[in-house]
Amino acid sequence: MKKILLFLTIFTVGIFGKHANSDEHLEVAWETEKVFELPESVVYDPTNDVLYVSNITEHPFNKDGTGYISKIALDGTVIKQKWVDKLNAPKGLTISKEKLYIADVDELVEVDIATAKVTNKYKGYGSVCMNDVTHDKYGNIYVGDTYNDTIYRLNQFGQLPAWFYSPGLAPNGIHIDNEEGNLIVGSWGAVMEGWGTPELSGSLKSINIHTKEIKNLGKKPIGNLDGIESDGKGAYFVTDWTGAKLYRIKKNGRFKVVAEVGKGAADHEVILDKNLVIIPIMLEGKVIALKLK
Repeated sequence: MKKILLFLTIFTVGIFGKHANSDEHLEVAWETEKVFELPESVVYDPTNDVLYVSNITEHPFNKDGTGYISKIALDGTVIKQKWVDKLNAPKGLTISKEKLYIADVDELVEVDIATAKVTNKYKGYGSVCMNDVTHDKYGNIYVGDTYNDTIYRLNQFGQLPAWFYSPGLAPNGIHIDNEEGNLIVGSWGAVMEGWGTPELSGSLKSINIHTKEIKNLGKKPIGNLDGIESDGKGAYFVTDWTGAKLYRIKKNGRFKVVAEVGKGAADHEVILDKNLVIIPIMLEGKVIALKLK
């Protein structure tokens, strides 16, 4: 009798375990050809209903003017390969007040979307390699530098001072949670050497934008975290650059793998009203879209 009960227990857990995993798993809606050059970030422009993709081209530190931004449609069709060019090694992207902000090595570049022209460049003092960019509801733009453990904030006076520093922060992805007034940081785990240090994993951290109080979201390291976006249900979709995964991470640090997406899964976009997650796969030179359920 005990053997029968044990079998039934294992069988039942097996069925529900598989069912739960299949419910969480996100399927690929489309993927582009491998036409991009180290694509690092994707952002959605709801006004024009298009996506912008940053292309590093060669090396994340190089200031050689070869970097560019691509414009693509929501089905992955390339509208213009080099929509904005003559950048250096562009990475994170965010849009605020009809301007596109780009993390470009040691500068935050501002582009007028209507004209596709660079309208300003803001130097980050002491910056080495600016990575992700986000903005809050007050109009402040935040940009993290993974290599100097610093987050800069462009204020409404056009100044870009260092706003937050914490040894070992290694901010790769950053995201504003406007509901709680927190800046969510995806830590790489340690200051990177070259293209990365996969043996040193990071986790999510939360910084209150008013008090600058920092706390860990969870106790255990997860991976080399990159992009962070809300899932619309109180958790976050987070990419793991080295682990080639997309996670759903709760605010208590618990997480699930919802997709295996490819090496170099970088700074993604989530479009909740279109049920899409758009992810640049840096090391494969392509962009993929996953369908939300």
